Amino acid sequence: MIKPNRQLILGLLLWWPLFAMAAEGNAPLNWDQLSAEEQQVLKPFQERWDSLPPPRRERLQQGVKRWQAMTPEQREQAKERFARWQKLTPEQRERARQRYERFRQLPPEQQERLRRRAQWFKNLPPERRAELRAKWQAMSPEERQEFKEKWRRDDRGPMHERGLSPHSDRPGGIGPR
Repeated sequence: MIKPNRQLILGLLLWWPLFAMAAEGNAPLNWDQLSAEEQQVLKPFQERWDSLPPPRRERLQQGVKRWQAMTPEQREQAKERFARWQKLTPEQRERARQRYERFRQLPPEQQERLRRRAQWFKNLPPERRAELRAKWQAMSPEERQEFKEKWRRDDRGPMHERGLSPHSDRPGGIGPR
């Protein structure tokens, strides 16, 4: 039978209060402990703040820190994105979460390639974006799959065939290759 080491037990008992205080220092703050700025940003959560799970409160506090570090333009963009998110159905939100999670699983170079392509699309004139969206929606599932595979095979993408490129090395993201 193993005898407990008295020094170890005594040491743990003496150190326990320090461990407990350290753990409390990392605990999310109660509403009254938040700064005035944090309370202002988190006002919609005031009534239920203290009953929120600690991980949720921590994420919200981190969000406030990011918000405070944003420029006015970035804040406006964030408000617009949030408004669009609020208009989504629960099913659309879930699909968006799943797409984001798949994106996060991609290697960094693939993520960057997708970001470049998204920026290329965003830089197109609105009427051209609408035209491409209409073409996409008119495609059958098989045609969409073929289109995606072509984009994956050729980093330049099928737009290259028509003299357009999603590469960021062209002014405005488009132009002949």
